[in-house]
Amino acid sequence: MPNITLSIDEKLLEKGREYARHQQMSLNALIRKLLEDKVQKNSIDQLEACFELMDKANATSAGEKWTREALHER
Repeated sequence: MPNITLSIDEKLLEKGREYARHQQMSLNALIRKLLEDKVQKNSIDQLEACFELMDKANATSAGEKWTREALHER
């Protein structure tokens, strides 16, 4: 796993370490989890935005079902 270097205010670093200890994890694990959660939430938000756009477009198949061949006809 690659390493990164961060510049962080000393007070924030101490608060982060204290919070991580309270959560019974290392500061490294805490930062990794926060980043994973943020990235995952962003992906979910983007997916929800796509569904909202599809709903607004009000496009439907009107119950019609297509075959694979029909979809790929040229």
